[in-house]
Amino acid sequence: MRLQAMDTRRHQRLLGIALLWLIVGAALLLSTLVPVHTALLGWTPAFWLLLAPLSLLLTLEPSLPRQLLALRHRRAVQRVICH
Repeated sequence: MRLQAMDTRRHQRLLGIALLWLIVGAALLLSTLVPVHTALLGWTPAFWLLLAPLSLLLTLEPSLPRQLLALRHRRAVQRVICH
């Protein structure tokens, strides 16, 4: 039982780190502090700031895209019903 609680905490911590990494990376790229593509590094900044944390998120939570789509669909249905 205790091992499962430790695994859950570790999983949530890794998920939080990956999400924070993705948000900070997107902010850096959108604010143009870091270019998406450079002559010297190529697409490396975009990979390490967006694709790497996104792949980590999808590895940790493979059902995340389906959950987000279901949430979006539910909100759209609620808007239609309310109006």
